[in-house]
Amino acid sequence: MPTDMPPVGFGLWKIPREETANCVVEAVRAGYRHFDSAADYGNEIQTGEGLARAMSDALVTRDDLWITSKLWNTFHAPEHVEEACRKSLDDLGLDYLDLYLVHFPIALEYVPIAERYPPEWVHDPDAANPAMKRASVPLHETWAAMEALVDAGLVKRIGVCNYNSGLLHDLMSYARIKPAALQIESHPYLTQERLIRLARDYSLDVTAFSPLSAQSYFELDMAAEGESLLGAAPVMVAAQAHGKTPAQVLLRWGIQRGTAIIPKTTKSERMRENIDIFDFELSQVEMAAISALNQNRRFNDPGTFTEAAFGAFHPIYD
Repeated sequence: MPTDMPPVGFGLWKIPREETANCVVEAVRAGYRHFDSAADYGNEIQTGEGLARAMSDALVTRDDLWITSKLWNTFHAPEHVEEACRKSLDDLGLDYLDLYLVHFPIALEYVPIAERYPPEWVHDPDAANPAMKRASVPLHETWAAMEALVDAGLVKRIGVCNYNSGLLHDLMSYARIKPAALQIESHPYLTQERLIRLARDYSLDVTAFSPLSAQSYFELDMAAEGESLLGAAPVMVAAQAHGKTPAQVLLRWGIQRGTAIIPKTTKSERMRENIDIFDFELSQVEMAAISALNQNRRFNDPGTFTEAAFGAFHPIYD
């Protein structure tokens, strides 16, 4: 079992179910050992099929892998946390998770697994006005149930996603089992330097999702084509200097600043490209120039998408 999170993982968000199993096998062949999954992605059964095939073909063993999954918002009540974790484990075909994360600091009303899975954001899609339905579940109660998963041996480590600094301070004040990791959106348009520094002060590993910035959001109409970082001048200059692609430069920037990254692709050639970032190093000048692109531009913002898509205004960032 890996003792440290591999710095480049394979993100499973938005990979179509019919492609997921093959993508997982191809990712293993390309050298990935870290897979970032979640109940809400809706493809954990297929992810498990791919992992099982890779292991049966002797491409990898379970001990070689780092598998992350996440607790969805509708399972925050303590009595539902283990149920949700066991569902992910069953779907993935695993006995344990290397890391289990609270997906969002947002508690929604419970939706039984037999009724709808994954439950997604809207409480009742058939209602006259479908909307999110908040639940009154304190985060400390959810965290205590997460700790019980470690006690039961279902997960090796627990952590959080999409937390801000205030929530992180609060969590560290009461956690019996401290979080091992924080997963956040971070890229040169959203460097989050203070939050990452705080996480390090608390000895948390940090995973940056959407490390290529806007690329993940074009198909969701959550980013404009002009927001791509692949053509940004400092990125292009560094790519030319090192004989690498702009995407490789962005990913190298991510790991060089000490975060793990979880790029996503369905193309095998891109899988190999995205992990081929360990044979060069960006200079301090190049790192600084890329970091200076920061605009505090958040693409994955519940304060924007929940109202537009799910009938409720629910910001979690000021």
